[in-house]
Amino acid sequence: MTDQMRVTLEIGPKGKKVVAVAPDWPGLARGAKTGAEAIERLRSYMTRYSQVARLAEMDAALDATMNIDVVEEYPGTGSTDFWGISFAFSSIDKQSMTDDELARQLKLMQACWAFFDAVRGRVSAEMRKGPRGGGRDRDHIVRHTLAAEQGWAKGVGVGATVVTSDGGVPTDEALKAYRAAYCQAIRDYHSQGKMAGNVAKWPLRFLIRHTAFHTMDHAWEMEDKDLTGKEA
Repeated sequence: MTDQMRVTLEIGPKGKKVVAVAPDWPGLARGAKTGAEAIERLRSYMTRYSQVARLAEMDAALDATMNIDVVEEYPGTGSTDFWGISFAFSSIDKQSMTDDELARQLKLMQACWAFFDAVRGRVSAEMRKGPRGGGRDRDHIVRHTLAAEQGWAKGVGVGATVVTSDGGVPTDEALKAYRAAYCQAIRDYHSQGKMAGNVAKWPLRFLIRHTAFHTMDHAWEMEDKDLTGKEA
């Protein structure tokens, strides 16, 4: 790693939204109306993301990345424009990874999970009402996050079910086992040179960063809507 943070810009087909993605730091991606605004928004989240880097014991490397280097601009999808979230693959996403690179990416994804768990353990059960997600509470956010990820995990052959139709939040033991299976499945697909997915094929780099981003996006949502110590 150098003092330059590589950033790619995913541009919606109608130019409504642009997403700045840091491909070397899974989970760090932010969208806005323009590329410049997306970069500044990503930069503003680096302090928040530093907690993930610390959990992964990579905070020194993150702290050393003082400058942002835009290395690629590539077309997004209609969902990029609508949600302001990355849904397309950059050329970096399509690159193969060494075993060491994969291990680093997985370690950061696992740190995102650890951060998410810490947040859900300390925020209020009731969340501040707002336009995003309407009036959903903490457990609703947790279930949504895990259910979406559970769907992506099936793309690498993970059949474990951690969020069921009864709407319960999984136990820590079940979640730990599922996540271990998810990481191992990604390692297995990597060793076989396979992409994730049954119909739509996802590069493993994209699967990891998309999983990490979704985890962090909702962890930060819970932090922003937390009512602990505040008047509802």
